Amino acid sequence: MTIVDSVSTVTGTAGGPALVQERRLVTAIPGPRSQELIARKAAAVASGVGHTLPVSIVAGGGGVVVDADGNSLIDLGSGIAVTGVGNSNPRVVEAVTAQLNAFTHTCFTIAPYEGYVAVAEKLNELTPGDHVKRSALFNSGAEAVENAIKIARHHTKKQAVVAFDHAYHGRTNLTMGLTAKNIPYKSGFGPFAPEVYRAPLSYPYRDGGLGGADAAARAISQIEKQVGVENLAAIIIEPIQGEGGFIVPAAGFLPALVEWANANGVVFIADEVQTGFGRTGAWFASDHEGIVPDLVVTAKGIAGGLPLSAVTGRAEIMDSAMAGGLGGTYGGNPLACAAALAAIESYEQDGLIERARQIGSVLLGRLNALRTADARIGDVRGRGAMVAIELVDPATGAPDAALTAKVAAYAHANGVVLLTCGTYGNVIRFLPPLTIDDDLLIEGIGVVAEGLRAEGLATA
Repeated sequence: MTIVDSVSTVTGTAGGPALVQERRLVTAIPGPRSQELIARKAAAVASGVGHTLPVSIVAGGGGVVVDADGNSLIDLGSGIAVTGVGNSNPRVVEAVTAQLNAFTHTCFTIAPYEGYVAVAEKLNELTPGDHVKRSALFNSGAEAVENAIKIARHHTKKQAVVAFDHAYHGRTNLTMGLTAKNIPYKSGFGPFAPEVYRAPLSYPYRDGGLGGADAAARAISQIEKQVGVENLAAIIIEPIQGEGGFIVPAAGFLPALVEWANANGVVFIADEVQTGFGRTGAWFASDHEGIVPDLVVTAKGIAGGLPLSAVTGRAEIMDSAMAGGLGGTYGGNPLACAAALAAIESYEQDGLIERARQIGSVLLGRLNALRTADARIGDVRGRGAMVAIELVDPATGAPDAALTAKVAAYAHANGVVLLTCGTYGNVIRFLPPLTIDDDLLIEGIGVVAEGLRAEGLATA
């Protein structure tokens, strides 16, 4: 039997084959064929490139991924919020196939092509604010973050940059400096880029009731005293933090920061790499707070799984860089641009942003019910299809990373792709594809609940 033969299909509504939407375990996780691949990985791939599940994926779509042993797993991770439109969205497949048959590369900075321009036009249209905008395309979220910092520094003629507690902005040298968490992202990899500073975030669950405006005043005071507005090029923040623990700042925190930045000539950069493209039930998480960033960084959900990222922002800021100052060999690759245009069409035409809101309603309802019955769930938070639970010692509120790891391991062994996060390693995040159906979503949550019960039950 070939790998392809092990994948069961049914006829999909979009006119092509689709995977049976079910959790199906035919072997233990990992099965023998996955074990073979993991052994090959150990022999061939640098050990610093880890993996969450020891499986070999051969197909994906809807709300499932299928491994080489024929196991069908419920996907609550979306490749870390990448496959919002699904792993094999028919619009994306068709568009990329057509582009593949035309040409794969010219390098946009050598010989331009329409796809790049069309993606930039859509980003200028969709990102917050009605001001004149420009966009530049890159490959990864970290690369886009670095370019946003470059642009802000060039525009302001200042060097300092402020990021926030619990932030994650990437793994390159500059973005490691912006990222807060030491292990595994930073330890031993320094020295890091200079002129990067950190300010306190609004973290409602651990802020002792501090409101958004007061949390912003606290951060601004620290920035003014420790950095100085005269030195500050930009502040960069995730409107909802990703790797840091899906922390949603208290209402008013982000608007106060934007107001202060605008009043002081500081570029406000919204890192929407994980939150963008419908993930939170709006095109961008900034929309929930009514804020208009100067620059918006996007990646992940932009192109249905192909590598693409972007910086979009005010024309006067974006145009400050000299010709040739921005770009890269693969930035805005034709295949990725075709995928992005098709993915955006899917978000617009297939009701996926509304679907994110529906997913959020299911997640929050089910998880809050679990929290009522289990005091180890200290907090349930998030928006749309970006929701998390924070697991704690119910007596002290201290983070419980050990319990988190055990629940995740239970889910993996029982056919659910589940991701953890958080500075303290005690947050379980739910990031399903926006194409998942309710039955699968509810079943996946049920497996997580089983994992909690398997470790005992603590009540308030």
